Amino acid sequence: MKRYLKTIVEQFEIAGQVERIEPFGGGHINDTYSVQTGRDGSTVRYILQRINHKVFRDPFALMDNVIRVTEHIRRKTAQCNPALAARQLRVIRTRDQAGCYRCPEGNYWRMYNRIEATASYDVLSSPAQAYEAARMFGAFQKMLSDLPGGPLHETIPDFHYTPKRLEAFGKVLDKDPCNRAAQVKEEIAFVQNHAEICSVLVDLQNQGKIPVRVTHNDTKINNVLFDRTTDKGVCVIDLDTVMPGLSLYDVGDMVRTATCPAAEDERDLSKVWMDISLFEPIARGFAVEAEAFFTPTEKQYLAFAGQLITFEQMIRFLGDYLAGDVYYKIARSEHNLDRARTQMKLVQSMIEQQERMNRITEIIWRDAARSAVSGRTGQCASL
Repeated sequence: MKRYLKTIVEQFEIAGQVERIEPFGGGHINDTYSVQTGRDGSTVRYILQRINHKVFRDPFALMDNVIRVTEHIRRKTAQCNPALAARQLRVIRTRDQAGCYRCPEGNYWRMYNRIEATASYDVLSSPAQAYEAARMFGAFQKMLSDLPGGPLHETIPDFHYTPKRLEAFGKVLDKDPCNRAAQVKEEIAFVQNHAEICSVLVDLQNQGKIPVRVTHNDTKINNVLFDRTTDKGVCVIDLDTVMPGLSLYDVGDMVRTATCPAAEDERDLSKVWMDISLFEPIARGFAVEAEAFFTPTEKQYLAFAGQLITFEQMIRFLGDYLAGDVYYKIARSEHNLDRARTQMKLVQSMIEQQERMNRITEIIWRDAARSAVSGRTGQCASL
C-alpha cells in the first residue's frame, strides 16, 4: 500500500482503520481505487478516486452537483424502498465536510461508498438488459425532475451543444492544419449535407417546446449497476457530467452506444448498423419512466435523438482527425477517421430506419401512458 494513498484516505470520514488499497475498474479519466477498512471484526469498502482536474476544472463545483443529486435520490428512494436507498451512491465527505480533498501535490480526491453485490457490463447481452439499463436512466431523470436549489453547475460547458460542435468543425476544416481534408471529401460532404441535424433540438428548446432538465450526459451501459442476483438495476453511477441539458441527449447517447453490434473503431463498415431489435427495448425502458414528465414534443423526437448524438460524435471524431488527433487518444494513424466512418455509417442506418423507429416509439408512448393510468409505474419504480 502506498503511504500517500493511505494518508489521503484518512482525510475522509471512514469507518475503522485502513487495511487495503488496490486499483479498481478501468476508467479512462479518473484514477480509481478500492479501499477496505476494518473495525471490531467488520469490513467496510469504499471507492477512492482522483478527479482529473484538467477535464473538470472546478472539482468542488463538480462535487457540489454530485452531493445534491445523490442526496436527493436517496431521500426519494427511501420514501418507498428503504433497502434500495441504502444501496444508492453516497459521497463520503472529508473530515472538514468538503466534497473532495486537495492534497499537497495539487490533486483532487473524492470518496464514495462501495455498492456491494452489484455488477456492471460493458456490452449488452440481451434486450432485457437493454430495457433495464434504459429504464434506470429514465428513472434517474424522473427522480431529479424536482431537484430543489436551482440549476446545477455546468461541469463541461456546451457539452452537447451540437451547433457549436459544427462551428468548431468548420473552423478546423477551413484551416486544414495537417492537409488531410482532400483525403476525406466524402465524409466532409456528409457533414455538410446533413448539417441541419445539429440545430433541431436546440431550436425546439429555444421555442420553449423542450425544457432544460437535469441530465446524466454519459449514458453508457457500464454506468448502471445491476444486482448480481436479479440483474435488476440498482444505481446509476459516474455522475461527473450530470448537469443541465436536454433529456433527449441521454436517450440519444444510449442508442448510439448500445444499438450497434460493431466496435466504435471498426474498419469493416459492413458490420456497422443500428440494430432496431435493441432500439425498441431501450426506447421502451426509458419511456416507461419518462412518461411521467416528458412533454409531447420530447416524446415526438425520441426516435430522432440517437441520430443527433451519433452525428455529433462523427463531427467530433472527424474534426479531431483534421486537426491532427489532438483530443482523442489514437492507436494508429487513421484511428479517428475510422471512428468517424463508423459513426457516419451508423447515422445512415438510423436515417434509413427512421420511419420504423417513429412507429415503434408511437406504440411505446401509447403503452407507457396506459401503464401509468393503471398504476403499474411508481415514483421509485424499483430504481
